[in-house]
Amino acid sequence: MRIDAIILRELHMPLVRPFETSFGVTRNRRIILAEVQSEGLSGWGECTAGERPFFSGESTDSAWQVLVQELAPMLASESPESGGDCPGIFRAVRGNPMAKAALENAIWDLEAQREGVSLSRLLGGVRDTIACGVSIGIQSSIEELLSVIEHELAAGYQRIKLKCKPGWDVEVFERVRSRWPGILLSCDANSAYRLRDEDHLVSFDAFDLLMIEQPLWHDDFYFHSVLQRRLNTPICLDESIRNRRDTLAAIEMGSCKIINVKLGRVGGFSEAIAVHNAAMERGIPVWCGGMLESGIGRAHNIALSTLEGFTLPGDVSASARYFADDVIEPAVTVSEQGEIEIPDTPGRGYEVRTDLIERLTARKETIREMALVA
Repeated sequence: MRIDAIILRELHMPLVRPFETSFGVTRNRRIILAEVQSEGLSGWGECTAGERPFFSGESTDSAWQVLVQELAPMLASESPESGGDCPGIFRAVRGNPMAKAALENAIWDLEAQREGVSLSRLLGGVRDTIACGVSIGIQSSIEELLSVIEHELAAGYQRIKLKCKPGWDVEVFERVRSRWPGILLSCDANSAYRLRDEDHLVSFDAFDLLMIEQPLWHDDFYFHSVLQRRLNTPICLDESIRNRRDTLAAIEMGSCKIINVKLGRVGGFSEAIAVHNAAMERGIPVWCGGMLESGIGRAHNIALSTLEGFTLPGDVSASARYFADDVIEPAVTVSEQGEIEIPDTPGRGYEVRTDLIERLTARKETIREMALVA
């Protein structure tokens, strides 16, 4: 396909409520959107980097620089036939998976539109609906947390995930389990613990958790394997899994029993599919994690979650949980049964609200092939 233009925009979108994890509080999102124009069509992608380099080494500002100076000019000078061509196009740039994913996923969207199929079908999806869980940040009090959980359960969500950290864990789990003994419950530490805490972490077994997500270092397999041998609760790896090779290493070492797949963290749909395939072939369930995306990133997560190995409810929740006004229409909604219906229209399945996007845009850059000419 011919690339006519790549338009990068940074949007400022306030969250409807603060979202707190073990490494900080987010109140406003600075989101980079990539629009790739080709032969009368527009494919859209989203960079899921955070405002600061806490979850990963990327941030909104670093991703913007790499996109404008390196990745977008590289893509503009090529004529990719599919999203699967993008890893080769970007190979010279090391790291920066979230920046790469923004452009690669836009090409997958374009390819689906050109082929006249939904993005989920192009990826190999097999589901017409997906099961949804919800991720709940650290609250100001346990009473406030219980109120939030009650609201989300009433909304139909099939799995509750609690962000946790030292000092906000065992007492919280005790209160939640006492009130809702039968719900599907998990926790996410975002690397807040160390191996010296293993006796404390073993005590989590008492709460019948679906998983403990990324309890130790963000780049570790070995110490997670040591901890998993002591735990009955499955460890789920998130930050540690950057690609298929990491997946194979973690499974071989016994570092986890579940894997969270995030499109930005692994660099886009191509590597996400490879991670999914490697895990499914070895009997390891996967699920789709969220990064406080706008509706464009959310639409991509929905499509990814239709693959066969995504057997656990993901963090693909409704638009209204995060934004008062999302950039797609219709907004993503979740049924009373805790499910999202998969769009069957060509491409991502949701219209982009370009008027709202323009109003929210704080900076904008257009890249064409001529930009490479000295």
